[in-house]
Amino acid sequence: MNVIRFSDLCAQGKASGQRVFIRADLNVPQDDAGRITEDTRIRASVPCIRMALDAGAAVMVTSHLGRPTEGEFKPEDSLAPVATRLGELLGQEVPLVSNWVDGGVSVQPGKVVLLENCRLNKGEKKNNPELAKKMAGLCDIFVHDAFGTAHRAEASTYGIAEYAKVACAGPLLAAEIDAISRALSDPKRPLVAIVAGSKVSTKLTILESLASKVDQLIVGGGIANTFMLAAGLPIGKSLAEPDLVDQAKAVIEAMKARGAAVPIPVDVVCAKRFAADAPATVKAATDVADDDLILDIGPKTAEQLATMLRQAGTIVWNGPVGVFEFDAFAKGTETIARAIADSSAFSIAGGGDTLAAIAKYGIEKQVGYISTGGGAFLEVLEGKTLPAFEILSRRATK
Repeated sequence: MNVIRFSDLCAQGKASGQRVFIRADLNVPQDDAGRITEDTRIRASVPCIRMALDAGAAVMVTSHLGRPTEGEFKPEDSLAPVATRLGELLGQEVPLVSNWVDGGVSVQPGKVVLLENCRLNKGEKKNNPELAKKMAGLCDIFVHDAFGTAHRAEASTYGIAEYAKVACAGPLLAAEIDAISRALSDPKRPLVAIVAGSKVSTKLTILESLASKVDQLIVGGGIANTFMLAAGLPIGKSLAEPDLVDQAKAVIEAMKARGAAVPIPVDVVCAKRFAADAPATVKAATDVADDDLILDIGPKTAEQLATMLRQAGTIVWNGPVGVFEFDAFAKGTETIARAIADSSAFSIAGGGDTLAAIAKYGIEKQVGYISTGGGAFLEVLEGKTLPAFEILSRRATK
């Protein structure tokens, strides 16, 4: 994908003395007192900001935080705690600027300011052209470095890129583009995808899109239960969507027609109730009782899938294959995770639960690329062109 990269502009000296506007993703969780409880996104934004500062740019950074009402400021919507944490990480003060769209922004080369929550601006979510033009007027270079918002066409993610003098991809966004291209556009085969979750309906378009691309499509969680129904297997009272059995069968047939497959579990881990302390029983997939809940794949299935993953050339992972939060039903996800870690394949993983599983099993360094965007990652898997990719690609050819 052809986009202008901010790293190239800096290397060429084109950011020196320029006003650089960075759209970051600083949407971090906070407790009731407003204290940041997890700062991964802030730390992930630092390389782009430091790159701009080192290049001698006057730097402005903004982000959304939470779900504020446009035009109605509340203290809990403020980026003030983020400004403090960002200052600690950068080793310099990061002033927070309010009412920045019309008030103008004063910042010197080598310095950085944080612009208050961009979703407080009226017209942000609907990509109001006048708002976007005002934002673009604040800078010489717009840098999109928030992959988590790349699927949204908003004023601070899309509109500003239309009107800014230069619009480019920051290092985080560029890395996402490279990883996604490597995994889906030109993958080393076999290409194996893991798509898991509670409902087929939320990931049906992803399954249908991947069915035309991948060599093996591993399904897990409630999705696997629907596919088991499609294969004529009993699932007891497990979570499933019987009305989507025909769609599941169509995915299986589409894969089969290409010589590919959707592996159906041969054994499962069941319980009589959904609870961490519920007794776990391993059963053959054909022996699930009417009052059973399937909460994980069984050891034989897990080992079959692990063998497949160890032999893969490329792995795309979205979702744990069982209720991994409960230790009794976490073995399947752990086996999958460790197989991905052991594989020589290029692996890309995304989605909140997937990242939690990666953290639980400590395999961050063994996964080729961990995507920072939940919804954006899913839309890429659906085969959609993200608005951020589209506008930056278009601006690169101007």
